[in-house]
Amino acid sequence: MKRLTFLAAAFAVLTGADTSPVSAQSFQSFTCADGARFVALLDTKVANVQIDGKAVALRKRFTLTGARYTGRGITLTMNKKGTLLRHGKRGPTVCTRT
Repeated sequence: MKRLTFLAAAFAVLTGADTSPVSAQSFQSFTCADGARFVALLDTKVANVQIDGKAVALRKRFTLTGARYTGRGITLTMNKKGTLLRHGKRGPTVCTRT
């Protein structure tokens, strides 16, 4: 049994399978059309966003396509068309990854 476990672990290492939670996260910087800039740490269930000098945790919401994160009056939508930020009463603005 120990040999089977060792072989499975060795196979995972050799094939590049990474089971650490860090592999599911990625930092991304964005610049928006209205001049807003923010950094997002995207995870499978939460996006941690730093915008206007404040850190905000946005929970992932259900969408049919792409990803949508919301919280504290901020909505971050990412799909094939691009990234859209709705922040407070400012209205939606298109953002690009920098």
